[in-house]
Amino acid sequence: MASSAAPASADLLPAAFPAFTRAQKVFTMLGALLGLLLAALDQTIVATAGPAIQADLRIPASHYAWLTTSYMVASTMMVPVWGKLSDLLGRRTVLAVGILIFLAGSFLCGVARSTLALILFRAVQGLGSAALFTAALAVVADLFEPRERGKYQGLFGAVFGLSSVVGPLVGGFITDHLGWHWVFFINLPVGAVALALVLLRMPKLRPEGAGQGGLDLPGAGALAMAVVPLLLALSMGRSDGGAWAWSSWRILGLFALAVVGTAMFLRLEAHAKEPLLDLKLFRLRAFSTGNAAVFIIGAVFLSGVVFLPLFMVNVVGLSATRSGLTITPLTLGVVAGNVLSGQLVSKLGRYKVLLLGSLVLLVVGFAVMGFTLTPDSTQAEVTAKMVLVGLGLGPSIPLFTMAIQNAVPPQRIGVATSAATFFRQLGMTMGVALLGTVFAATLSSELGARMPAATAGLPESVRAQVAVATPGTSGEGAPAGGSFQAGEVKARLRTEFDAERRRVGATERARVDAEEQRALESVDQAWQALKASFTSGVSAVYRVAILIALLALGVTCFLPEQPLRRGRGPAPAE
Repeated sequence: MASSAAPASADLLPAAFPAFTRAQKVFTMLGALLGLLLAALDQTIVATAGPAIQADLRIPASHYAWLTTSYMVASTMMVPVWGKLSDLLGRRTVLAVGILIFLAGSFLCGVARSTLALILFRAVQGLGSAALFTAALAVVADLFEPRERGKYQGLFGAVFGLSSVVGPLVGGFITDHLGWHWVFFINLPVGAVALALVLLRMPKLRPEGAGQGGLDLPGAGALAMAVVPLLLALSMGRSDGGAWAWSSWRILGLFALAVVGTAMFLRLEAHAKEPLLDLKLFRLRAFSTGNAAVFIIGAVFLSGVVFLPLFMVNVVGLSATRSGLTITPLTLGVVAGNVLSGQLVSKLGRYKVLLLGSLVLLVVGFAVMGFTLTPDSTQAEVTAKMVLVGLGLGPSIPLFTMAIQNAVPPQRIGVATSAATFFRQLGMTMGVALLGTVFAATLSSELGARMPAATAGLPESVRAQVAVATPGTSGEGAPAGGSFQAGEVKARLRTEFDAERRRVGATERARVDAEEQRALESVDQAWQALKASFTSGVSAVYRVAILIALLALGVTCFLPEQPLRRGRGPAPAE
């Protein structure tokens, strides 16, 4: 059979493992880590600079989400393509090309002067970032024996975690002191160092026996037809009505197009001489089960990051900056889980028990968040609880990737790594859409039930102001510091009642005083209703996340345990 026929277990993989010098390993890892850092940091830095970009370019609210959507769609679509190319051309070539594309996109974003140009150039960045994610993670499997991969995979997971802490701080500093253009220009010197390391010190890392055919262009086209409409529908769909409501013809049409594209992709790949994604790999239980678990875990991976700041701003009353720092313990937990699990795997030679343990911990963490959050929760209390969630999430990045890589022959490492990355990103997108709908529906229901009674004692004009200031139910969040400012509403009420007291006689002032007191109490009740509604919405997200994490735990139980053996003899490095 052709090289696409995958072995049934790790035992059938080639015994010899390429030997690389220490310098080759060190500089290759540095180049790959820097490349991955570029892509990971860019997402968080740009998100922090978003408001300044929107104000400067006068980006309409309806187009603002496209700054992220264009990047995400381009990146996810290209992951399988870059994965296949890394097997055909080598990791060095793909990493170098990916860095060049990413830097070109960064420069063009920095000089963009219109909304359309910035959205298009963000897509260019996304095209390059897909190569960085895929080739960087595959490098570990090329450099190190299966038994040693865990501790090095953990370093890449740590990069993801640290970027979510450092990114917002760096992004805020650069935006405030240099301007938003520099959040893109800052990529250029870092990328130049990474490119030099890759080109000058990194071996080609092209697996022996990889397919000699060209890229499966029809398959790539069908994949784009499947992925792009699906991600657009998931990203733009809304649960509060409007042109992009889930039941609108636009969303339904995108879903239908995605189904047609998926069917075409599967048909083409089944008959392709050198497929973009070898469907025979799904016959391997470790590959298919591992990717299913990665997809499910991806659905809850962003739940804490996306929805927790809404709770911290609207319930705890923090500023947007301080609420972002609350995620730091979660991130540190993710980093610790990555590094510790990788070290343990290298010592034990097994990963399944660690995966199951981490998922149990994740279920407990989500349960704590889902059932103990209250409108009176403090920043310190929430911060401590998020450490548990981070420790549960951390091992999922390196260990599932390692299990999937360990299931396939060296000629398919790039495809296997890109499959894990692709399914994780797809799961993240679908998870945010699902949990965003849960949050929006719960928030809308709670506000509808609580607010009318809470604002009954307010004058009609002030009641209308509160209604406008109350956060929407789209799940997109509230402005910094919360959108309903109880202090400002009370100040306006006092001003209005003072003016009324001056207009009426002494006999009417007692009535005015009583109305003022009732109105001020109503403001407090409205504030409490708002806090309770947000608490219910965020708690509902974590409760649904419990079920998703339990599903991932169940799927992982069927993941076959394949010992991570050490190499049996070196072969000459390329």
